[in-house]
Amino acid sequence: MNIGAIEAGGTKMVCGIGNEQGEIIERVSFPTTRPEETLAQIIGYFSDKPVSAIGIGSFGPINIDPNSPLYGHITTTPKPGWGNFDFLGAMKEKFDVPYGWDTDVSAAALGEATWGAAKGLDSCVYYTIGTGVGLGIVAEGRSIHGLVHPEGGHIPVRRHPEDTYEGGCPYHRDCLEGMAAGPALELRWGVPGSELPNSHFAWSLEAFYIAQAVTTTILTLSPKKVILGGGVMGQKQLFPMIRTEVQRNLQGYVSAPELGVGIDEYIVPPGLGSDAGLKGALVLGLQALKRT
Repeated sequence: MNIGAIEAGGTKMVCGIGNEQGEIIERVSFPTTRPEETLAQIIGYFSDKPVSAIGIGSFGPINIDPNSPLYGHITTTPKPGWGNFDFLGAMKEKFDVPYGWDTDVSAAALGEATWGAAKGLDSCVYYTIGTGVGLGIVAEGRSIHGLVHPEGGHIPVRRHPEDTYEGGCPYHRDCLEGMAAGPALELRWGVPGSELPNSHFAWSLEAFYIAQAVTTTILTLSPKKVILGGGVMGQKQLFPMIRTEVQRNLQGYVSAPELGVGIDEYIVPPGLGSDAGLKGALVLGLQALKRT
């Protein structure tokens, strides 16, 4: 049985075919440009590949309320051309199969809970820190939504006393995304983060802001695993710095070995690596198929 999977990122689209064991049989990727051009490439890829269902994990914000007339739309994204675009509707016009639809980071959290770093656990959170910052939550074995989907990238954070950068979020300026996403790194320091040495003060600032988000998440959701992915987290020196900051923030208040001697195995990179999003979309497709 073949399942289609789409990791619809704001920078690139990754499309693939997988199976119920979580194996990705084939894949293709291309830049995310205007909706018409991008959708034409997606449709062209799947046009000769019979699939039983398609899962889509999309950049957001998106409408995930099946009872809403705007279900399946990308909503208030600043990405040109994509605001209020009916992504899911455009796919349904071409392929009459069951669809799973969620944010890309919620999909990644599902992928990690099913086959990755949180396999065997009933809860985890997944933060992606890259071009933007997003949060996916799995609790009691399912993705958590509410009024809308989680928007953990836009939580307020306390400013570092030595940080004079105003923040790069077009909505909130100095929220978590505005202070810690990849573009904020480049705007603050004048070069991409990948060009900064490991010892640069930039990474202390990153750890300071990301650890605040992780601390808040631990105190509110109490997940059994915290997974940090995305391009910025490719800087592996961040992990021990974030773990130390989280422990400093908590001050021993939450009594659990995972937050003490076991913290290296609690705050971790994705077990699925760069496949977390695509395999998460595969889970969405499998779930959609089971609902039919």
